[in-house]
Amino acid sequence: MQSCGSVRPLFGGAMSALIPHGAKDVSELREIPDNQEVFAHAGTDQSLIVELVEYQAQVADQDAASYHFLDIAGSNKASEPGSSSITSVVSLSRQDVSLTQCSSAWMLSGAQCVSKFNEEAKNSVTIHLGLFRLPQFSTDVLVTFNDPQTISSESSSAPAAGKHEEAWTVMDFQDLLKSITLHDTGLFG
Repeated sequence: MQSCGSVRPLFGGAMSALIPHGAKDVSELREIPDNQEVFAHAGTDQSLIVELVEYQAQVADQDAASYHFLDIAGSNKASEPGSSSITSVVSLSRQDVSLTQCSSAWMLSGAQCVSKFNEEAKNSVTIHLGLFRLPQFSTDVLVTFNDPQTISSESSSAPAAGKHEEAWTVMDFQDLLKSITLHDTGLFG
């Protein structure tokens, strides 16, 4: 049985969350934007991103997770037909999440065919996305779990593709979503 992880501070301690076992803080390896916390699995090509993005007031709550998924697809150059699909979008009960300041919470699952670092090689990636809407702070908290399913042998990710015995699971991601806690509203300016 794998360990579930540990509660780690996010955004200088303004938030915290249960981050799964084997997570490496990517900011120790390269520069990460101030509005993101990025973790990579030590033995797979999985990653987790906690991101503060602008609240999209023009998008209805039930459509907001799809809106952000499609925005990510555009950033990943996975917006051509057949390169991305949404499998499910479900509402998360506010009683089941620690981020009680949110007006609504959502989890989306989907898939994208993406290249890493603008390579030609394409990888098939399942994307689980959690969304917490905080209109009072003009912020959406977006949590993305990138879970590669098929990695091209031509991809720079190929060397990491073989080690999956301790891979993160959807349950690990759900535990992370349930655990996100806001400690300091000053984070939002």
